Amino acid sequence: MSQIRKKPIRATETELKEKVVAINRVAKVVKGGRRFSFSAIVVVGDGNGIVGYGLGKANEVTDAITKGIEDAKKNLIKVPLYKGTVPHEQLGKFGGGFVLIKPAAPGTGVLAGGAMRAVLESAGYSDILAKSKGSSNPHNVVKATVDALEHMRDAIAVSQQRSVKLSKVFNG
Repeated sequence: MSQIRKKPIRATETELKEKVVAINRVAKVVKGGRRFSFSAIVVVGDGNGIVGYGLGKANEVTDAITKGIEDAKKNLIKVPLYKGTVPHEQLGKFGGGFVLIKPAAPGTGVLAGGAMRAVLESAGYSDILAKSKGSSNPHNVVKATVDALEHMRDAIAVSQQRSVKLSKVFNG
């Protein structure tokens, strides 16, 4: 199946909100003792179908978060948003992290765990069911969630790929 080439999304065109998913302290043992450095995984989104994640590393927490935000703005993707939920069920995988995302009825809310919740809320989903299976490492969970959202297809994309009318997609 051929992938449709997506044009990159410019961070300057949209108003993005940032969420820090996890901050990790790393120690390097040197002659004089331990040197600490920090890594931060950050998710940015406009709440209307655009989301991205980034990783920042620095000697200070604030610098790591800033670097993570800059990285996230470079990796933005457009995800399908259908009445506040996803168009269909989807599995996502990255490393040891597996996620399952399902559409939900209006009023359900975002039923998802920590790292997944940050990605889904930043993307703008208001009613969604999500389950994280496998690794609980926030890096893998965020990347698996983005992987699942990247593979989502709305009805318009399906009709274009099959070269049929939109009504035929629903009627079979």
